Amino acid sequence: MAGALASALAAVFGLIALGHVLRRQEVVPPLFWDGAERLTYYFALPALLVVRLAEAPLREMPLLPVVAILAGGVAVAGALLLLARPLLEPDGPGFTSALQGTFRPNTYVGLATAAALFGTEGVTLAAISLAVLVPLVNLLAVAALIRYGRRTGRQTPGFWASLARNPLVLACLLGVALSLLPVGLPAPLAAFLDALGQAALPLGLMAVGAGLYWGQIGRHPRLLIASSAIKLLLLPVGVGAVALAAGLDTITGAVLVLFAGVPASASCYILARQLGGDAPLMASILTVQTVAAVATLPLVVGGFLAISGG
Repeated sequence: MAGALASALAAVFGLIALGHVLRRQEVVPPLFWDGAERLTYYFALPALLVVRLAEAPLREMPLLPVVAILAGGVAVAGALLLLARPLLEPDGPGFTSALQGTFRPNTYVGLATAAALFGTEGVTLAAISLAVLVPLVNLLAVAALIRYGRRTGRQTPGFWASLARNPLVLACLLGVALSLLPVGLPAPLAAFLDALGQAALPLGLMAVGAGLYWGQIGRHPRLLIASSAIKLLLLPVGVGAVALAAGLDTITGAVLVLFAGVPASASCYILARQLGGDAPLMASILTVQTVAAVATLPLVVGGFLAISGG
């Protein structure tokens, strides 16, 4: 399994590195990346989530422990940063960016690694994890930005309405409904969505690399280190320990550890800009976590697999 993990992560971070090089060398026009992100976020990734959740035997899966472990992990990660706040001495916007960095997972890295390691079963478990995490982390991030962010003049109800139209949230709800209802997903539509979904991960990973930004890495080093240590090490180790104690099977536990330990999502930066967070700090956290995850993901996921006998 160690060889499979190394190969999976090499493919994932290789695509991220390729995207970074292509963007910096301007091999393709800069406008390409905006289009690629939109295509992936609004069409390819939702298609992948719908088809995998619709085909998942959700009634037979340990959903309650999965939900409890993921939600509990997010809550504990946020609480740790809140407790450390007096030592970090951040301003309000800086705190919101560090907070987002402790619990928002990068969808593309998590899905791609789960797919490479565990195939269709891994993608299904990853989709279930996203069905729990996407609404939860968005709600918590917005609440923190309302409380601690700069006042931007934006209307909060408008943002909540946009959250209700979030394509990933809608895709997860639709996929779960199709799995639980007797209707199911018609075979031709499933084949179409599956084909469309195949574009999500390579495009998404290259877009992650294209978005890496090195301009202000030295700003707020304590916040950056604290946020990254919680996200990349403490959170996945804690989730793995609880998964082992709960008796979850190896693959389910490994996917939970994976989603706990992936770097933060690029959507953190968008939200920081929209609702008064520290966007430059958020960009630094995303870049450092993405690079550091090359070392930490093999450590936490490989450690869990070794302990669980996978």
